[in-house]
Amino acid sequence: MTSTSETTTAALDSIDRFLAEWNEDIPELDLTVEGIVDRICNLTRYINRSADETFAAFDLNHGEWKVLLSLRRTGPPYRRSPGWLAEHLSLSSGAMTNRLDSLERAGLVRRLPDPNDRRALQVELTEEGHRVWEESIGAQAVKEAAIASALDDDEKEQLTNLLRRLMLQFEGQRAAGKSAHAHEPQAAA
Repeated sequence: MTSTSETTTAALDSIDRFLAEWNEDIPELDLTVEGIVDRICNLTRYINRSADETFAAFDLNHGEWKVLLSLRRTGPPYRRSPGWLAEHLSLSSGAMTNRLDSLERAGLVRRLPDPNDRRALQVELTEEGHRVWEESIGAQAVKEAAIASALDDDEKEQLTNLLRRLMLQFEGQRAAGKSAHAHEPQAAA
C-alpha cells in the first residue's frame, strides 16, 4: 500500500496535478474521494477508447460488438430473439434492428425462423461472427493486460477486492433508493 509520503516522492499523475489546483473554498469536498472517483472515470474513458479502437480494427463499433458478446455468452447454439437482445442491451427495437442489419451485412450474424414460433425470428452468430469476436476480444485482452501489468498479482487481487467493495456499496445504495421510491405514495393526477 502506498503511503502519503511515498506518493509525494513518486511521479504525480494528471489527477494529482488537477487536485493540487483546488483551493479550499469548497470545504465539503474530500480531495481523496475526488481523486478516487476521477481516476476511476479517467481509466474508464481510456479503456473504452482503447476498446473502440480495437473494435474499429475489426470493422465493428462498440454496440455491434456487444451484440456479438451477448450471443456468445448465451452458449450453443449462440442464438437469441431480437427482442431478447434488445432488452438485454437496453435498446429500442429500432436500434436493435439497425445493429442486426449491419452485423448481418458483414456476415457476422444471420436471422433464422424461430422453430417454436413461425411469426418470430432468432439471431444466430455465424462462423465468421465467432472468429471476429474471438480475435477482437483477444486483441483487447492484450491491451488490458498491459494496463494491469503496472500491478503485481497481490496488488491486482487487492484492487479487485477494493473495487468490489465500492461496487457493492453503490449497488446497495441504488437498490435501497429504488425500494424507497417504490414505497412512496404516488401523487394524485
